[in-house]
Amino acid sequence: MDLRHLRYFVAIADHGSFTQAAEALHIEQPPLSQQIKALETELGLKLFTRSRRGASLTDTGAQLLEQARTILTLERQFHQLAQGLARGEQGRLRIGMAGAVAMLPLIPRAIRAFRERWPEILITLEESNTPALCEALRERRVDIAIVRPPAPDPGISLHLLLDEPTMIAIPKGHPLSEHHTLKLSDVAKEPFLIFDRTIGPGFYDAIIAACQQAGFTPHFGQSAPQIAATVPMVAAGLGVSVVPAYLSQIHADGATFHPISGPAPRATISLASRDPDLTGPSFNFYQILLKLAEASSRT
Repeated sequence: MDLRHLRYFVAIADHGSFTQAAEALHIEQPPLSQQIKALETELGLKLFTRSRRGASLTDTGAQLLEQARTILTLERQFHQLAQGLARGEQGRLRIGMAGAVAMLPLIPRAIRAFRERWPEILITLEESNTPALCEALRERRVDIAIVRPPAPDPGISLHLLLDEPTMIAIPKGHPLSEHHTLKLSDVAKEPFLIFDRTIGPGFYDAIIAACQQAGFTPHFGQSAPQIAATVPMVAAGLGVSVVPAYLSQIHADGATFHPISGPAPRATISLASRDPDLTGPSFNFYQILLKLAEASSRT
């Protein structure tokens, strides 16, 4: 059935006249009559009774009118939703976050700004590690993910967000804790706390490479279950660690944070997606994140 026929049917019922309906629809009356006749033939029933006073619905036509209105309303809603999705103004946005990136101040600020601008979009959050989130992207369980590159899957596209400096975290009271800045070589003999490489292979490799460039291979202490977990482990006196600078906001009792002079790894964060070109809500959210990341890098 052509939805145009239903629009004609409703217009005639509303105006009570083929002539007035044709004027409202901006078409000629003969083609309108032909279309209604075709609809009646398709349905196998008569919709209107014509008289000098116009056109009135038959009993069967009156019974079908509300259904026709409902179908046309659903059609309008369908197009409105499709247009809203295309503009990134409606729908849902499922965001994955790797490890401690949820603690980045720009993440909650970005979500708040996004919700203020597009309140009709449902946002859900999932926290995991980079490899697991890349798998979730492949399986379409999340739309985008904020991860630490590189992505283990070459089919995943990465969009750079932030390249943050790192700091050395030391137990409070340690002889080195009185220094403002430290070299990586200053902690060469200390038990080194680090997360399992599978959690964030890119950041893990960057830390090890920086230590080797500084002239030593770390003496590994206890492994941390997540990147952020290294901070309370340092505070517990289990060793020292290299952490992204934003983790210093944890202010865990018993830990001090020191900028690194000399060779130092960077904590790179990217937005990952299935497709190289972001669209809809994913694109809008990335633009907000990017602006906030650029602003934070200037401060």
